[in-house]
Amino acid sequence: MSDDGLRLLTGRDVDPLLRAAVAHQGGELLSWALEHVDSAPSASTTATYLATVRWPHGERTELLGVSARMGELSPSDERAHVFEDGTRRVAVWLYPDDPDLPGLPRAAYPDRMAEALAPTLGLLAPEQVSLTMIGYRPRRRAVVRVDVADPRSTLYVKVLRPRVFADVLRRHTLLREGGIPAPEVLLATDDQLLVTRELPGAPLAHALFEEGEPCRPEEIVELLDAMPSAVSRLERRPPWADAVGHYARMVSATLPELDGELSRLTEQVVTGLAAYPEGDEPTHGDLHEGQLSVADGRIVGMLDVDTIGPGRRADDLACLIGHLATIQRMNQRQEAQVRELLARWVPVFDKRVDPVELRLRAAAVVISLATGPYRGQEADWRQQTVSMVRSAGALVRQVVA
Repeated sequence: MSDDGLRLLTGRDVDPLLRAAVAHQGGELLSWALEHVDSAPSASTTATYLATVRWPHGERTELLGVSARMGELSPSDERAHVFEDGTRRVAVWLYPDDPDLPGLPRAAYPDRMAEALAPTLGLLAPEQVSLTMIGYRPRRRAVVRVDVADPRSTLYVKVLRPRVFADVLRRHTLLREGGIPAPEVLLATDDQLLVTRELPGAPLAHALFEEGEPCRPEEIVELLDAMPSAVSRLERRPPWADAVGHYARMVSATLPELDGELSRLTEQVVTGLAAYPEGDEPTHGDLHEGQLSVADGRIVGMLDVDTIGPGRRADDLACLIGHLATIQRMNQRQEAQVRELLARWVPVFDKRVDPVELRLRAAAVVISLATGPYRGQEADWRQQTVSMVRSAGALVRQVVA
């Protein structure tokens, strides 16, 4: 078996490494728990750990990150602390010093964010700024909510890797100039922080469970079709279906008993989609219920436009269906609401795109999402993962005998 670091970083053998890394920083590791795992089978693994550390000034809960690779460390790994045991080298860092996100230390502290916002909002005291981490994908990106007391406002900070920052900024500008309600960019910093204003309305992810239709499915199609034609000339981002085999292997690496089922589903998806060309329609690239903002039954905003580019309209609609079909931790009433919504929306989407393509692409999205419970170390990740794989199978069986 290729040693991509998964076994080391998810087992107890990582303990001496974590203790040595904390001691190197001048602390004593008292306890730790695996918090998040990102694994690329046969390539690399990155894991984070919630750790209790005794420092000279007292105890604190810290977030430790570790990356291991099959081959040599990457150039950015060298920006972390590198440890070697004679057989392999690993990169270790202490949050917020993520080696691929140079702006994260500034986005993690109110005093530094107050300083960064001063040219736009005026002089701010640190106590006027409240920070909430919305999402952190180690070595990839982070999103921080910034609540400012005076002038009262809510902003969002995207913490990005240097190599993607300029492209993401350009995509925001392109959509806003084309009349698409993407977030307004307030500030772009030299350490790759993109500060945007809060969108109006509420996330579709919340509105789904309110009374009444959150928005018309026709409006979703209309919004996507209204994206500027220049989006089709951007760099192509492979759709989720192109990587279905990769995600199936990730799931199988953690639940080997699903390998046969996932292999069959992968073959059915790949074979079924082989006849469809790449497509050159403007697409969002990662459309789901968290990416749309709605108010009074209308769409008033579109988030996370980093992934826009050429593709097929079925990619976006399938992505939305795949996410809606796998929402976790709903009560019975909410489950019924989502089922009824899909029953209304999918026939509308079927009129815009090929129904067979739509379901096969949605199944591929579900398989990609099935990696999430393990990555996030959910308590019931096994049950969630199996449920998602079965959902993907149900979508495939609708169109493949």
